[in-house]
Amino acid sequence: MNGRKHFVEKRYSEFHALHKKLKKCIKTPEIPSKHVRNWVPKVLEQRRQGLETYLQAVILENEELPKLFLDFLNVRHLPSLPKAESCGSFDETESEESSKLSHQPVLLFLRDPFVLPVASDFPNVVIEGVLHGVFYPHPQPR
Repeated sequence: MNGRKHFVEKRYSEFHALHKKLKKCIKTPEIPSKHVRNWVPKVLEQRRQGLETYLQAVILENEELPKLFLDFLNVRHLPSLPKAESCGSFDETESEESSKLSHQPVLLFLRDPFVLPVASDFPNVVIEGVLHGVFYPHPQPR
C-alpha cells in the first residue's frame, strides 16, 4: 500500500474473521481454504501466498477501503488519500473513517518471475563467452 511493503503476522482465523466482516460492505474475492493440521512448510507457504493474493485482490477490486481493512494491516494513515464512507472498524468501534485508493499502484505478480524461463530470443553473450573460454580454450600460437 502506498508504495511500501507491509508485513503482518496473523492467524488464519483472523483472516477469516476479516473476510466475513469485509463481505458485508465491499466486494471480496474468495479466501483461500485452510488445510487442517497441516504444518508442512510447502503448504504453509502456499497458504501465505494465497492470503497475500487475497489481500491484493481486495485492494485492486475496491476503490474505497474500509478502516477495518487498514487496521487489520496495521496501516494507520495514508496522507494523500481522501476519507470516504466505511463499514466500521475492525475492533467494532464507532469510527467511520476509511481511505480511498484511486491512484496508488500495487505490485502484483501472478507467477514468480524468477521461476519462469527467460522469454528472450537473444543469447546471453557474457555467459556463453565465459563458458566458451573455460571449456574450449584456443591454443596459443608460439
